[in-house]
Amino acid sequence: MTALPPLFLERMQSLLGADYPAFEACYGRPANVGLRVNTLKLTPEKFALLSPFALQPVPWCAAGFRLNDDGEERPGKHPYHAAGLYYLQEPSAMAVAEAAAARPGQRVLDLAASPGGKSTHLASLLAGEGLLWANEIRTKRLPPLSANLERWGARNVIISNESPERLADRLPAFFDVVVVDAPCSGEGMFRKEPSVCLEWDAGQIPAYAARQRLILRFAARLVRPGGRLIYSTCTFNCEENENVIASFLEEREDFLPDDLPPLPGFSAAIGTRAGGSDSALACSARLWPHRSPGEGHFVARLRRVSGDLPAHRPTRPTPLPRLAEKCLQDFFNANLSRPFELQAAAFTLLGERLYLLPPGVPDTRGLRLLQPGWHIGHLRRDRFEPSHALALALPAEAFARRLDLPAADPRLMAYLRGETLAAEGDDGWLVVCVDGFPLGWGKRVKGVIKNHYPGGLRWL
Repeated sequence: MTALPPLFLERMQSLLGADYPAFEACYGRPANVGLRVNTLKLTPEKFALLSPFALQPVPWCAAGFRLNDDGEERPGKHPYHAAGLYYLQEPSAMAVAEAAAARPGQRVLDLAASPGGKSTHLASLLAGEGLLWANEIRTKRLPPLSANLERWGARNVIISNESPERLADRLPAFFDVVVVDAPCSGEGMFRKEPSVCLEWDAGQIPAYAARQRLILRFAARLVRPGGRLIYSTCTFNCEENENVIASFLEEREDFLPDDLPPLPGFSAAIGTRAGGSDSALACSARLWPHRSPGEGHFVARLRRVSGDLPAHRPTRPTPLPRLAEKCLQDFFNANLSRPFELQAAAFTLLGERLYLLPPGVPDTRGLRLLQPGWHIGHLRRDRFEPSHALALALPAEAFARRLDLPAADPRLMAYLRGETLAAEGDDGWLVVCVDGFPLGWGKRVKGVIKNHYPGGLRWL
């Protein structure tokens, strides 16, 4: 059983009352482990037929499943994970994007995005249409965010490394949906990551709440009139949850509660504050580890009902040099069965790195961007080299040459380790696939496939 801080238990007993014994008892059971299917690549029903794992549906997420925690399954070391068919995510965390209810064509901001669980979920809900802006203020947390979105095959994505304040200054009232998964005291992580118990300090909770209120003030400026603001934490105390929302609604007359959909597994919010608590409770919900198949979460949804809608200047891509355009077109014609139309495509070249900009991108000059769009590849002198992101974001049938291997084929493991493969066929670039889903590039010369799987992703 997880050794929980005594003061935490006292606070939870006061908060839960008669429900407390069930809450305490659940910590004697293993943490919930989950995965969410990538609906950009396949349906949950098709994945269930392919899956080597025993799956149990997550009530509040149609693409979400719980896994048996028997210690034998290693879903993070399966070729399907490398192909981006699913994301390993604690089930409660899946509730946040579900509450956001993003729709294809919308502009969506994940303000604190790393490592990418909610961003990949939002990308699936957008279904390749609209714009997903994934922001992370901590530079060291950008690599996992970028890697997860790349593996997910998300094309319409910008990744930035900015403060909420600078984004609010540059992009006021730009987004239809803004998601704030706020830094918090992490009480819902105790069973999943017992080390968090050692770091927990009740004395830090007021500081977390103050930071959360500040982040929400900046986030609110980013929401267009009629748009939604989603606030979530993975902690239990009311100071960081209902009270933060109550304070926000007292400050902002241009925001009103937006009732959450009746998702199964959700519990009512808790009222502990006089004045403003009714409005905060109307748009908030809880997931408890003793009531639902997850580790616990708080979610609130608000709608902006008034405000100005400023005009935003669009980004104007710089035309590609003629030689670069020819190299790119030659590669597409030779290696893709569905070539891109260069005339209409908004390509931009940053050094040697070539990107395809999502539609509706605003002027991003002066903002710190890790990537301004879909990374297509590198233009080096007189040749084009495709990116891993290009392989992972297209279906297998989009490529002229493929080597498709079943998940149990030992050649697949060799490829993921970075080894060369022997396979007869036409020379040239090809994609290596697992059961029909691309894993990455190879280049065949006289029956030998040189491995182009990224070095940083190779299995040891």
